[in-house]
Amino acid sequence: MSAVTHAVKSRHSTRAFLSRGVEESLLREIIEAARYSPSSGNLQPWKLYVLTGHNLAQLKSEVAVTLKASPRGEGMGYPIYPDDLKAHFQARRAKCAEDLYATLNVLRDDRAGRAQQFARNFTFFDAPVGMILAVDRSMGSAQWADLGMFLQTLMLLAHERGLATCAQACWTLVHQTVQRQLELPAELMLFCGIAVGYADADHPINALRTEREPLEAVVEFRGFA
Repeated sequence: MSAVTHAVKSRHSTRAFLSRGVEESLLREIIEAARYSPSSGNLQPWKLYVLTGHNLAQLKSEVAVTLKASPRGEGMGYPIYPDDLKAHFQARRAKCAEDLYATLNVLRDDRAGRAQQFARNFTFFDAPVGMILAVDRSMGSAQWADLGMFLQTLMLLAHERGLATCAQACWTLVHQTVQRQLELPAELMLFCGIAVGYADADHPINALRTEREPLEAVVEFRGFA
C-alpha cells in the first residue's frame, strides 16, 4: 500500500488528545506543503489561523462565556446541513452519531451526556493546537470545494507526520465570538475549526471508525470493457 493510500484509509477524526505540544516548525512544514492543494484559477481562497498557548486559551475562554450566556450559540454563519436532508443522508449522519456516543456509553436519551460531549468541540477536544479556517465571503460554491481540498490535504499531511486532527464545522455556531476574538477582517467567513495534536490512543472515542458506503453505491463505471 502506498503512503498516500495508507494516509487516506487510516486518517480519522480524533476527539481526545494528549497534552504533548506540537512544534511550530512541524506545523509550518505541514502548512507549507498544504499550500499546493489545488484550487480553481489558483485563487487559493483560504486563510488559516493557528493557535496555541495563551492565544488558544483566550479563544476557548471567550467561547465558553458566549456558550454560557447562549447555550445554542450565536446562530450559524452558514448552514452545515440542508434543512431538508434526504432520508438516506440523515440515516448516515444518525449512525455516525450513535456510533460515536456508543464509544462513551452515552445512551440516546442521555441528553446531558450528549450535550457535554458536544461542548468539548469548543475546547478543540483539549488539543494543544487549534486552527480556524476561513474563506473570503465573496467566494462561491466552487471555491468552497477548494477549501475542502485544502483541508483534506492539510489533515493528510498532518497524519503522515504522526499528528491527529479533527475538522469541526460546529465552530460556525460561535462565529461572531471567533471573528471578534481573532480580529478577523470583515470580508472573511469562518468555515471550520481544526483540532491538531497527538492522539490519546487509550481513549475509547478514538477507536471510532465511521462506515463508508460500498463502491457500487456511490460510483457508476461506464464505457469500460
